Amino acid sequence: MIDPEIAREAIRLAQEKGATDSECTLAEGEEFSAMVRMRALENLKDAGSRGAGLRVLVGQRVGSAYTSDLSSEGIRNLVDSALAIADVSTEDPHAGLPDPSELGSLSGDLRLYSDDINQLATPDRIRQALEAEEAALDADPRITNSDGATFGAYTGERVFANSRGFLGSYRSSSCSLSATPVAREGQSMERSYWFSYARSHAGLESPAAIGRRAAERTVRRLGARKVPTENVPVVFDPLTARTLISDVFGAVEGDAVYRKASFLAGKLGERIASENVTIIDDGTLPGRLGTSPFDDEGVPSRRTVVIEKGVLKNYLLNTYTARKLGLRTTGNAARGLAGNAGVGHGNLFLMSGERSPGDIIRGIRKGLYVTELLGQGVNTVTGDYSRGAAGMWIENGELAYPVSEVTVASNLERMLMDIECIASDLEFRGSVASPTLVIREMTVSGK
Repeated sequence: MIDPEIAREAIRLAQEKGATDSECTLAEGEEFSAMVRMRALENLKDAGSRGAGLRVLVGQRVGSAYTSDLSSEGIRNLVDSALAIADVSTEDPHAGLPDPSELGSLSGDLRLYSDDINQLATPDRIRQALEAEEAALDADPRITNSDGATFGAYTGERVFANSRGFLGSYRSSSCSLSATPVAREGQSMERSYWFSYARSHAGLESPAAIGRRAAERTVRRLGARKVPTENVPVVFDPLTARTLISDVFGAVEGDAVYRKASFLAGKLGERIASENVTIIDDGTLPGRLGTSPFDDEGVPSRRTVVIEKGVLKNYLLNTYTARKLGLRTTGNAARGLAGNAGVGHGNLFLMSGERSPGDIIRGIRKGLYVTELLGQGVNTVTGDYSRGAAGMWIENGELAYPVSEVTVASNLERMLMDIECIASDLEFRGSVASPTLVIREMTVSGK
């Protein structure tokens, strides 16, 4: 456990030595990862970290520094380093801490920490990865190889304090399990994966379920072919659909907006998506991976409606970007140990619809069901979208055959307007989530 008095002492020293405002972050954690491949342990990582970061303001000049030395001398050196940097920096008229009225922390148990992860011994963690890989290898004779299975875990604590009276802390934990089998049939060789991610070990799917699902996703890709280039409906499964929600975040986060590096800059209150699109950022959901009692400036986490029935309602902001835009922070400050806060998200998700994915697919005469996206072909300044894709071709409402080596292209502005249908299968596997969704038309470039 970190002593929060270390943060108080750093703040006190900074104020004594000339800072007009200051904020300190303390963090410690333990990270574990075990990867197995072909029934043998391939690599093991078990590491700990501990550090402090300090950001000071002298008027509107800013300096920051960090250290892993939490002794009294280390904290004194940290303060001196941050003040020295502030002394040579230029003034920023928008720099500053949140107003004291904006500071605070959510009360109650947010279920961010579970001790059952620490109670799982290293041999048992390795065994979970071995069982997941074994289940994948046993699922189908065409699975002849493996890119491995991994068990990961993290436990840690974060403390934040500032010179305006805020002091808060919380513990968090997470663990994950994944498998990536490889299948071969004739000249066709394919790989895919499946994973589970949770705050507690009890929240993970079983190793057998993960291995079998990974195998199923891999085998169905065998014999993949290209398709002719044409404009058709495109269905994104939940894992690929959530990348679209991440792209929306890149366009609504305050830094991109005030720099006018977003196709959504200046569009608050306008309809920018289909009426069935509602996107919410909620950092208050108990047990979710994007939840915390306060952001990295000491502002309480909250629920923010980003898009409501197609209308852009809010950008996601920290204190600095809010001041730049003449708005108020949405409690979305995010940073490491030191430096100015950036903008992050809590649990960012597209609200689900009422129809099942199967029912939606049955209504499509011809189109592409995307299960994997490749490359980084998204420009949030212009909205241009072009990414490599793989999945299944839809013929007369059925998944007919696997498809690979194609590109799906459009523009995010048009894609948001063209979200024709949203399924009921919203499920969180991380801090960004989406149900299956259908884009009315995109260009699928193949043969």
